[in-house]
Amino acid sequence: MTIKTEDINLDLIRNAIKENQKDFLLEIVNELYPADIAEYIDDLSLDEAKYLYTLLDKEEAADVLMELEEDVRERFLESFSTQEIAREFIDNLDSDDAADLIAELSDDRREEVLLHIEDRQQAQNIADLLVYPSNSAGGLMAKEFIKVNVNWHVVTCVREMRKQAEEVEEVYHVYVVNDDDVLVGLLSLKSLLIASPRAKISDLYIKDVVSVKAMQKGEEVANIMNKYDLVVLPVVDELGRLIGRITIDDVVDFIKEEAEKDYQMMSGMTQNIESGDKIWEITQGRLFWLVVALFGGIIGSRVISNYEDQISLYPEMAFFMPLIAAMGGNVGVQSSALIVKGLANHTISAGGILPKLWKEVSVGIINGLVCSGILLLYSFFFAPSLALSMTVSVALMTVILFASIFGTFVPLALDRLKIDPALATGPFITTSNDIIGLFLYFMIGRMMYGIFM
Repeated sequence: MTIKTEDINLDLIRNAIKENQKDFLLEIVNELYPADIAEYIDDLSLDEAKYLYTLLDKEEAADVLMELEEDVRERFLESFSTQEIAREFIDNLDSDDAADLIAELSDDRREEVLLHIEDRQQAQNIADLLVYPSNSAGGLMAKEFIKVNVNWHVVTCVREMRKQAEEVEEVYHVYVVNDDDVLVGLLSLKSLLIASPRAKISDLYIKDVVSVKAMQKGEEVANIMNKYDLVVLPVVDELGRLIGRITIDDVVDFIKEEAEKDYQMMSGMTQNIESGDKIWEITQGRLFWLVVALFGGIIGSRVISNYEDQISLYPEMAFFMPLIAAMGGNVGVQSSALIVKGLANHTISAGGILPKLWKEVSVGIINGLVCSGILLLYSFFFAPSLALSMTVSVALMTVILFASIFGTFVPLALDRLKIDPALATGPFITTSNDIIGLFLYFMIGRMMYGIFM
């Protein structure tokens, strides 16, 4: 009886592995996509994963390998020799995936794997890709593509395309180059189908082509593909020669990785860490901003100690200290998060900084008036004095306005200094606003108590 996809679960796979039911396991994997198989392998032990993996055909095994979580894949590859990695995995991967895989290995194992690759052209392609930064267009591109010469006839073009297509998993576009390999345009498959065999490519190709340079940032690549609704993008060198192509799936993976990094930075982590990393690696990633927050708390305590006499005279002021600090931090994080988003998708330009600042000031004034009005109403009935009511209301208004400006300015300044502005939305903004908010609270309190008492 054929097994249904909905009946497949981790326990079923584990029991089949334990009982050495190879035929049943083959039936299971035939019902699953590579991404689904990878999810199950992520949860299996190393021995169980290797057993299941050996049942897959080489092409499917390569696809499953690239779908594994990065930390799982690293541990999985450590159990194979460099020769096995080269022959079993690399030979069945596109050049971009193969380069990503080899980049995860240590330097020694990386060189050994390259030496064990039988196809020397493939080894050279992978070595070329490893030169580029992982977050650049060159680091995202694959070397497999179809190109034709602008001077060819259709019959020659079709013959050459058949040869080249063997190495390309999916054909999105046919690129047209001149005798110097410079990209000059695109050729649609439709135009080839309806053209005469003796027609020249120069009369058929589309000259309007969007491309990127190999050293352009991955963020720029993603924005270009989003702007022009592209599924594939050619990559050229400094001389305009075609050297690769970037497909939409690689860009989606890149965007996901960048989003995860930004999320970790906003959470106060200085490096990309996974739950499966070693204890010391996780500690290193978290400790820096925890120490920064610690010193920020110490500075905040010093601010409070400087106003010890004021607190002893008016102890009721201490009731609202957490509120002032929390509101300042929340408003600052909201403002900075909005700016970081705008910088990431390039909706904020150099000429749009001042209007953005003014908009945040306006939003801060409105939010401040609403929140301070609610607090004034509350404190009017429950606070022991009018001085305290006015202090907390005016202080909250001031802190919200300041936090809006500060939360807007800091990521813009960091971006100008070529520092990732995602840092601004984490502990830095929160801690800074806590300190400054408390300082403003006590300063305003001293002034208000002088007026109303």
